Amino acid sequence: MTAIQHNTPGVFKAGVLTKVMLAFTVILSIFPIYWMIIIASRSNDDVHDVPPPFLPGGNLGENIKAVFEAENAHFLTGIVNSVIITSAVTLAVVAISTLAGFAFASLHFRGRNLLLLSIVLTMMVPLQQMGIVPLYQMMVTLGWTNTLQAVILPFLVNGFGVFLMTQYTRQAVPRELVEAARVDGAHTGRIWWSVVLPAVRPGMAVLSIQTFMLIWNEFLWPSIILRADNPTVQVAIRMLNEKYSTNYVLVFAGTALSIIPLVLVFVFFGRQIVSGLMDGAVKS
Repeated sequence: MTAIQHNTPGVFKAGVLTKVMLAFTVILSIFPIYWMIIIASRSNDDVHDVPPPFLPGGNLGENIKAVFEAENAHFLTGIVNSVIITSAVTLAVVAISTLAGFAFASLHFRGRNLLLLSIVLTMMVPLQQMGIVPLYQMMVTLGWTNTLQAVILPFLVNGFGVFLMTQYTRQAVPRELVEAARVDGAHTGRIWWSVVLPAVRPGMAVLSIQTFMLIWNEFLWPSIILRADNPTVQVAIRMLNEKYSTNYVLVFAGTALSIIPLVLVFVFFGRQIVSGLMDGAVKS
């Protein structure tokens, strides 16, 4: 094989073709971010230059300052609101999905398979788009329009999260281990906390990243339920546009700021994933 060379039994070394493909993939992944930084660091006139600029300019600090000072965008409020909303939803989704996954994977109760099937079926229906009108009417009735809880509540339970944690719990926690803990006198809550939770941490980390990215990038529902002076970060980026034209520099600068929390979350939970996988490999 040209892509992989075998030096010793059980040890694999990447060949030249593998390294080239990996380098090409990395370049394709990083280039949009690099291009975003280039535009964010230049003037709006440079965007229309032919050929386009390929090196960063010297206006990044000025453009970031302009993003925060834009009166119609309320960008700082958008960042704070997005952090609150995304953190609350992520914690709730991970906690509920982990508990539900433990119940579906390790506990026996009537209608378990039917209930899990109904949850899986919800993943096939665009519930947010189909239910946006009754959901808005519900928020008006509750008096929650232009409030953060109106954005948080509809996303507290995630069918994909429940399915993911159910499958992960089935693989990571043998049923014999749960039964042994029950024989030793541990109640259900103790089993979940001491036996299941440590074993499913890598799955929780994956779900945390997926949920954080999904909610952080949510645009449709916040743009409907929140006013322009109380936006999320994605709505604030849209407000950076001028009335009759697009200010690419401010939009790209705001976008560059908005991805910083995503990068930090990925770095933190990425380490948790690697640590969990390594722990499992050592134990096995």
